[in-house]
Amino acid sequence: MTAALRTAYAASAYEAAGAVARIGRRSAAVEALLRRLGARQGGFVGAWNPGSRRYPPGWNARRHRALRAAARRLPAIEGWGGTPRWRERHLLLAGDPRRLAVLGRRFRQRAIVTLRLGQPARLRWLRAG
Repeated sequence: MTAALRTAYAASAYEAAGAVARIGRRSAAVEALLRRLGARQGGFVGAWNPGSRRYPPGWNARRHRALRAAARRLPAIEGWGGTPRWRERHLLLAGDPRRLAVLGRRFRQRAIVTLRLGQPARLRWLRAG
């Protein structure tokens, strides 16, 4: 992974229902969403553009539907994330970050954003597998 790609992940904004999380910062609005979902922890997980490579919009939409189906038992809120030049759909999911990492790996994502009440958002890099 290139340094520029790592920088882009860290500089991205992760949004759901108007609440924005940024890596290394706490967000009262995102924490309120977690509480609304009945959770103390969770994270942002996507299925678009696996391996940080661009895929066609229709393909990404199908992968996002598959992610929603795979996460159907977890409380979720639809969201978007990225930078002004690169935006992707994702889900804000309530649950154990270890379980969310499994979903991220299943959808060949390089990273997920993990959240815990009272703590800053963290980028969790995922190993293939």
